[in-house]
Formats: sequence, C-alpha cells, structure tokens
Amino acid sequence: MNTTEACIALNMLPTVGPVRLRKLLQVFRTPERVLTAKRGELRAVEGIGGEVADQIAAWESTVDLAAELNRISDFGATVITQESQSYPKSLREIHAPPIVLYVWGELQERDNHAIGIIGARRTTHYGTEAAKKLAYQIAYAGLTVISGLARGIDTAAHQGALAAKGRTIAVIGAGLLEIYPPENRGLAEKIMTGNGAIVSEFSMEIKPDRQTFPMRNRIISGWSHGILVVEAGLNSGALITASQAIEQGRSVYAVPGHINAPSALGSNRLIQQGAKLVMSASDILEDLQILLPETKPSPEAAARPLPPLSENERRVYEAIDSSETPIDEIAARCDLPSATVSSTLLSLELKRLVKQLPGKYFVKLG
Repeated sequence: MNTTEACIALNMLPTVGPVRLRKLLQVFRTPERVLTAKRGELRAVEGIGGEVADQIAAWESTVDLAAELNRISDFGATVITQESQSYPKSLREIHAPPIVLYVWGELQERDNHAIGIIGARRTTHYGTEAAKKLAYQIAYAGLTVISGLARGIDTAAHQGALAAKGRTIAVIGAGLLEIYPPENRGLAEKIMTGNGAIVSEFSMEIKPDRQTFPMRNRIISGWSHGILVVEAGLNSGALITASQAIEQGRSVYAVPGHINAPSALGSNRLIQQGAKLVMSASDILEDLQILLPETKPSPEAAARPLPPLSENERRVYEAIDSSETPIDEIAARCDLPSATVSSTLLSLELKRLVKQLPGKYFVKLG
C-alpha cells in the first residue's frame, strides 16, 4: 500500500476527517502507519476517542479499498493528496484541507490563480448573463474560474469560462460517479476535456446530501483568491461560502442586483457589509496583488522581448500609444468588438504589458 492508497482508505472512514488525520500524522508520521497502528496506540492520540480508534483499527472490515481503486481506474480519474505537486497550494492553508482530491480531468499550475464564482440556483436572466460575462472576462484574462456545477449561477460561470476557451474547475458535493445535477453531465464532460477538471473530496459512490455541499463550498472558497457572489437570496448557501471565504482570509466580491429582486437581497447585503461591488472583471483584477506592477517598468523589464501574443492581443497592444490611450480609441484602431477589446486588455494586464488608469485609459508597461 502506498501513501495515496492509505489516504483514500482513511478518507472513506466516516469518523476520520482532515483535522483528526492531522493529529494522527503528528504521532504516526505517515498514513500507512496510521492504518497499521494498534487500538491502544490510536486511543492515546489527543482528540482520538475509542470509536475513531476502533474504526481505524478495523478499517478493512468497512472499506473495500480494492473496489474503490478499480472504480477510480475504470472512471478515468486520478487521486491526489496534500503531498502531490498538483494539490492546490491555497487549499493546504485552510483549517481542514481535504485528505484527498478525486480529479476527473487535469489540474495545471495556473489553476492556483483562481476566482470562485457562486450564487443562486434559481436565478434571473440578469444574474445568468452577468455570471457568464464575468466568468468569460476572468477566464480570458488567464485566471481559472472555480464553481460548483450546480444549477443557476454555477452553470453560467462554467459556461462563460468555456466560451472564453479558459480554465474552469467544478468542485462537486458528491462522488464522481454521482455527478449532480444529472443534466450537467454534458457540461462536466466539456470541462474535463482539456479545459479543466471535475474535483471531489468524496469517494466515488457518495451521493449528494445536505452535509456534502457545505463541505464542497469550503474547497471552492479555500482554493480561490476571492469569491464573487453574482446573485444570492437571504438564505442562499452562497452566503455561507462567502462567510467561509472571509474566515479563510479570502476576498469577497458581489454583483449588485435589483433592490426588489428576492434573488439579489443576500448579494446586495454583502455589498452593504463591505464586499467589493463588481461591474466588470477589472474590478476584481485591480484587487489581486499577483497582477499589476508599478506603472513605470524597470529598464530591465523594458528591454525584455514581448511574450507570445494571440492575434487579438497583438492588435490591441499595438493600438495603444506610448502615452495614455482611451479604450474607445483602442477599439477603433484595432477594429474589434468592444467586449473583445475589454477582455483582451485584461489578458494584457495579466501579462504585465499594459496598465489601466482612471477613466478607462491604458498605458504600455514595456
């Protein structure tokens, strides 16, 4: 048995969670040694009672590890642990990081730079279109969009990211064999085919319930630099995720909604309480420290050759003067739709080639 297999077995035990496993590893060092420890040794660990110790000591009577490994292999998934290079760095920082992550698709280094987009399952046309637009802009700019594959805002967020040919991760509240809702199975397949991954901390056959979704939500917030709430009622689970994000030290953003729309009462309240009001992806990108350097580049930076640019990026970049250039003039010069110009400028900001100034003016950085 290797470390990953031991973690899969421990994750399948209902009384062993991330916090208890951390205490066990402080004593036994490796997951394999936890599984081979005697009852008395397990009970001696702080926070490990008799029930947990008994369950671990008799794990082979409740966990069919071989069957689970076959399910993983047959489905075409992989499993990563906190020791895996592809395990999201920010997730290691939260209070209860998942013991394992089941991954259907591929995780990339760039997925460490992510924004979570969440909201109501029953949404308005305005909310759906806002989620699609913002996800498109965020993904086009090079950040990964993370959501939960649920109906409503989650679905729109994934669709927007895919439309931009960007990266998106769907964290689900069930095992990979129980993708929910079932009508999003086709969307899940699109995501995992080269554009991202479907991710779960639950074993393959776990069905969704009221406990699995809050557990899923802490992963979405913990993985992300910040959470964008597009539309949420006063009792929406999205507000719980926003609270988790605050506890995890993440930023919270919200899209303003109609003051009389029940589906926007919670998200509007978040803005009242200090969430940053978002009207375009640039409102989020301005907040992220990873994005923008100082306005004046160093001589060394100015001397560097340009990184590879797409055709649209090249046209927009060349349309910017050496001095401040308004966005309308940029759009006229490169003869591209205004939405394409805005998204491309965000991408150039991420590549540290341009900087946005007040009044929708842009200046080259190199």
